[in-house]
Amino acid sequence: MKEMVDNEMKLEFLSKSSNEAFARITVAAFASQLDPTIEELADIKTAVSEAVTNCIIHAYEHKMGIVKVSAQLKGKEINIQISDNGKGIENVDMAKEPLYTTKPNLERSGMGFTIMESFMDSVEVESIVGLGTKISMSKTIKEPDEEKENEEFEFLTKE
Repeated sequence: MKEMVDNEMKLEFLSKSSNEAFARITVAAFASQLDPTIEELADIKTAVSEAVTNCIIHAYEHKMGIVKVSAQLKGKEINIQISDNGKGIENVDMAKEPLYTTKPNLERSGMGFTIMESFMDSVEVESIVGLGTKISMSKTIKEPDEEKENEEFEFLTKE
């Protein structure tokens, strides 16, 4: 049985670099229903950007393919899945290591998964060589009074 969600969206597009901004902005517009802070929205946009760029650069290499993005809202949480039917990742653990890149000639930093993990509450990577990769990410949007309490706590602990 499918888990109940408050809202859901699905998006598919060609693996062209010009579509990365389209995906980032679309997910941000969808996430805005949760009333995130500007910082939380920037975190989501950055993580989506990294995941989509990975699909475009690595999954299909020199051919066109389809990148799929879906997102669900449940309570104050957004769950995002970004997937491709590309070549897959041989060693996910190695690919998640900071500074690891298979494309040093393209000036890739090898920080994509690290960035996703630092901006989202959870990131999971599933990949099968020859079939593709799926990245699942989630982030809980804090209640406005939670943000204020955290700021006050930080202020009090700095003294």
